[in-house]
Amino acid sequence: MRRFVLGLTLMFATAGVMAAEANAAVYGAESFMLANGMQVVLIPNHRAPVVRHMVWYRIGAADETPGKSGIAHFLEHLMFKGTPKYPGGAINDIVAKNGGDQNAFTSQDYTGYYQNIAVDRLPLMMDIEADRMRNLVLDKKEVDTEREVIIEERRMSTDNVPSALLFERLNAGLWMTNHYSVPIIGWEAEMHGLTREDAFNVYHAAYAPHNAILVVAGDITMDKLKPLAEKYYGAIPKSGDYKPRARSTFLDPRAETRVVLRDERVSQPEWMREIIAPSYNVGDRTDVHALELFAEMIGGGSTAKLYRTLVIEQKVVASFGASYDADAISYGTFYLSMTPSPGVTPEQAEEAFTKAMDATLKDGITDADVVQAKRRMLAGLAFAKDSPMSAARAVGAALAVGETLEDIENWPDEIGKVTTEQVRSAARKLFTQYSWATGVLLPPAARAAAPGRPAAGGAKP
Repeated sequence: MRRFVLGLTLMFATAGVMAAEANAAVYGAESFMLANGMQVVLIPNHRAPVVRHMVWYRIGAADETPGKSGIAHFLEHLMFKGTPKYPGGAINDIVAKNGGDQNAFTSQDYTGYYQNIAVDRLPLMMDIEADRMRNLVLDKKEVDTEREVIIEERRMSTDNVPSALLFERLNAGLWMTNHYSVPIIGWEAEMHGLTREDAFNVYHAAYAPHNAILVVAGDITMDKLKPLAEKYYGAIPKSGDYKPRARSTFLDPRAETRVVLRDERVSQPEWMREIIAPSYNVGDRTDVHALELFAEMIGGGSTAKLYRTLVIEQKVVASFGASYDADAISYGTFYLSMTPSPGVTPEQAEEAFTKAMDATLKDGITDADVVQAKRRMLAGLAFAKDSPMSAARAVGAALAVGETLEDIENWPDEIGKVTTEQVRSAARKLFTQYSWATGVLLPPAARAAAPGRPAAGGAKP
């Protein structure tokens, strides 16, 4: 339900220094625009005297210059190296000493920085974040050291994790020339060549108020947040105007790609599939809500349709899941995954899945299925409001890819309007009009075919 969690989001139409505040139905958020072009969003939640303070930059791995893969993530690391005002590791120490925690993350479409902190420490967090937006200092020795850190991170998180290696290969095969084919952490051969100059090029081009969004969620009101935002972020001079990013919408001819990875570290075979799909920005947007419902209907939990068929009734897989990410500047992605039951090969599991999916697409999507999926998704609205942390993450992610306030305010109504026939149509188009990549993760052939064990290597490249 990634789209449901990340997509219950807000964007506010703003103009001028003191634009009219907007109230949203889901989070009750308010927003205004600073004179330098930075959008400020408040999501009130008064359950505890804490806030999540987040700054989002509209720069991600898909924005990188070819040959410089990993530079967006590398810069994320370097942003903690300090400024003249907060040198060295001062930022980490200050946040910790004030009882908070912080981190950052990079995606294909954005980079985010956050602190969870007591509300009376919010001004300090704003001062730190506003300062490093324009005053970052990078010592060449520290850059060289941090480059080795991210290379080691790649080895630990990707090279040493077979499922991550498979996922990386799947993306490369699925997206081809679309920049979503490049791993966020980067290709190791290119990571070795990342320089201090490369990092500063991205920093000076993208880390500026007009390219940033401030989201504060928690125990604060707009009359208190607004003067703080104007004091700390509004003092940064305007350096440009926001320009929507262009992503490649070219797709190579439809193809079904298969990647089979054998690795001695694999003990349990896995099967996964990624399908290119419409997003809120590209493709047939009328299908987005229908595909959200379809993902929930077939694999959104233990009561979902294909989960019941494959896990509970046929017992051919131990787990099955489906999700859909429509929050993207280019196309979205529909995900399917399953773990074969003991004694069942990935080939057998895939055959069972294909038969079940074919039956579902033919005449297995009923009014009752769609109604049940709607109820589950709409019931989740109550949980979406509970956490300032998840709310700030959801709002910022959607804003960063260009979604609108209307998207979130109308989301429940739009979900409610989707018909059974629309779900059928969108699901059928998903499997007939778009490319997909199927990945199979296996142990080495010798171990898979060891005496007394069923062969696990049925899937063929």
